[in-house]
Amino acid sequence: MDAAAIWIPLVVVVILVVLLALLFVATRSSLLTLRDRVDESWRDIEQLVRQRADLLPRLSGSVRQYATHEPRVFESVEAAREETLAAKSPERATVAETHLQQALRSLLSTADSYPQLTASPEFLGLRSELGETEERMQASRRFYNGGVRELNTKLQVLPSSFVAKRAGIERREFFEVGGSAVAEPPRIQF
Repeated sequence: MDAAAIWIPLVVVVILVVLLALLFVATRSSLLTLRDRVDESWRDIEQLVRQRADLLPRLSGSVRQYATHEPRVFESVEAAREETLAAKSPERATVAETHLQQALRSLLSTADSYPQLTASPEFLGLRSELGETEERMQASRRFYNGGVRELNTKLQVLPSSFVAKRAGIERREFFEVGGSAVAEPPRIQF
């Protein structure tokens, strides 16, 4: 047996091992990057939830000045606000967001019963700020859900599914919420 007959299969095996290792590292790196992007987009959503939560007491306070006889509306807004702040996972946040949207619809419906309130610059500013925050949340939610869709899809195909199990990367849940309760107030131009 000559030396070439021994070295050639050995070199081929080494090259295959190196290629498989490179594939593993590249796939793992791709999955970790995707996971980190999903985590970062979730943190963005949490920040927007906190910003909106800071707006709600001011909005409720301005409506409360007119609608003092409807304490259930304000209690439901406060309870929903607390629930959204406590929700730390997309599953819980989805439920909390649904409750908050219902409470906001009720609050804004109550506000619509008072033309003086709905015409006040303070209320219009708060409602507009809330609407802008809701729009940013929707954009963040779309970005988050896009990342989750991409990650979950990669976790279903080879070699990503094999690598993900070894790296401890798991499927993520979508953050899905119905329509927004906040509509932009009409703009009056003279």
